[in-house]
Amino acid sequence: MAAVLPNQTSAVPVPGLARALVQAGRLSAQQAEALSKQAHSEKTPFIDVLVGSAVIDARSLAAFCAETFGYPQLDLSALNRSYLPDNVVDPKLMQKRRVLALAKRGNKVSIAISDPTDTQTLDQIKFQTELAVEPVIVEHTQLVQLIDKLGQSAEQNLDELIGDDLDVDFSEEEMGAAAAAAAGESATADIDDAPVVKFLQKILIDAINMGASDLHFEPFEKFYRIRFRIDGVLREIAQPPLAIKEKLASRVKVISKLDISEKRVPQDGRMKLVLSKTRAIDFRVSTLPTLFGEKIVMRILDPSQAQMGIDALGYDPDQKALLMDAIQRPYGMVLVTGPTGSGKTVSLYTCLNILNKPGINISTAEDPAEINLPGVNQVNVNDKAGLTFAAALKAFLRQDPDIIMVGEIRDLETADIAIKAAQTGHMVFSTLHTNDAPSTLTRLMNMGVAPFNIASSVIMITAQRLARRLCSCKQPTVVPDEALLQAGFKEEELDGTWMPYKPVGCERCNGSGYKGRVGIYQIMPISEEIERIILAHGTALEIEEQARRDGVKTLREAGLVKVKQGLTSLEEVLGCTNE
Repeated sequence: MAAVLPNQTSAVPVPGLARALVQAGRLSAQQAEALSKQAHSEKTPFIDVLVGSAVIDARSLAAFCAETFGYPQLDLSALNRSYLPDNVVDPKLMQKRRVLALAKRGNKVSIAISDPTDTQTLDQIKFQTELAVEPVIVEHTQLVQLIDKLGQSAEQNLDELIGDDLDVDFSEEEMGAAAAAAAGESATADIDDAPVVKFLQKILIDAINMGASDLHFEPFEKFYRIRFRIDGVLREIAQPPLAIKEKLASRVKVISKLDISEKRVPQDGRMKLVLSKTRAIDFRVSTLPTLFGEKIVMRILDPSQAQMGIDALGYDPDQKALLMDAIQRPYGMVLVTGPTGSGKTVSLYTCLNILNKPGINISTAEDPAEINLPGVNQVNVNDKAGLTFAAALKAFLRQDPDIIMVGEIRDLETADIAIKAAQTGHMVFSTLHTNDAPSTLTRLMNMGVAPFNIASSVIMITAQRLARRLCSCKQPTVVPDEALLQAGFKEEELDGTWMPYKPVGCERCNGSGYKGRVGIYQIMPISEEIERIILAHGTALEIEEQARRDGVKTLREAGLVKVKQGLTSLEEVLGCTNE
């Protein structure tokens, strides 16, 4: 006698597959109810829990379903994947519902499915494809493995990565319709947009795989160009047809929550890629109206960069000791300077990550917040709404902060509030755009900050650059002593115990000879002598001379250390430092 089904008034309904197994005596009522509850609590399909529980193996389950429901059965291990039809079923639906289009003949499509009671999925496929659906029973484990393998393609891989559609709650259909509406077209244009969607997805995947920091989509009068910035250098990647520029721009703007109908003013947006349960990558998106269309720049913001630790950034041991001593003081100001793209933000985030403990209250004002740091109160400034750096700083001081980070000191008001915060028991971090550490102090004075305020608040200034790191294919090279001396090496350093390296090029570095970047730092603590020069309204040259007497290396000298260590080439250091 077949087992009695559990009471259907229970909080968790028993799926159709469980009912069939209970009625056939292959599963007890108690087992069915327990597995149903587990699937419900884990938000997992019942068949996943069933096969994973080892109550019935996947092969026996497939044979049972084929016999009970009268559908044909197929062994997927004997299937030639090259014969599978493309673009019949939405890849997202295939991944989510664990189904696979096997063949399309006329107005019929054969669908591989492991749970024939999942009529909702079959109806969804029928509605989407407008075809008659013919189910074919397959083993669940084989189906999952095959779908996972097929998911390695660029399109499906991106769909898997982005999770909730790049952190936007739009469905594919809604995004396509919105893009079509923006272009003044009907929703039927979605079909024509499909190649553009696939192309954008492939570009994003390629950028992540190649280690790019920025993606540039640039429309011109006669051509359309896409470039990646890799290790600080822009490389042209593709020249797609000029005709796709509008559709590509609309697609990017929709998934970045931008106004797709506004093409006359710049816009800033953001989207997120969830790589795994423990890692996500944000894209900061910026649009700019140009003569021949909207230029789009997407910056890849990897939060794992802030988790690398101070050692991975390239500080020398003596520099690291000075920096760690400064950031762990109870109050004062630490400034990081350098041009755009020199790694200032990553350095500050790394310091914040070191200090980020449950007993510390950290607040940051940024434009915009580039990396999400759990445990840190991050604020995006909004000048239009009146939330400027200065306004955010005033609010922070009423929030009982221990550590404050200001994304950039741009004006006298921000500088004054930041300095007063540093003088009243807070640790303040910020950035400035100056060429080296000594000129930062005169820049503050030129902004109108009183010299005695600078001397009593600033405790350290770090200037930095990013040089390309030599790939493992590097080779020693002979450089004349005269050239080494002219570059800045001292006579006693040319003792023959080391040789500079040159880039060669291999598959790993795409022939450039460089892979990744290494930081070059000038760490300048504010000594009593420098304080006296500041109070006397001294010049940047006087501050630099005193810093040299205090043992502070210039950026060039710090870069030459990296050359001796074989981390970068002499040409690279000469190119990114001035002497």
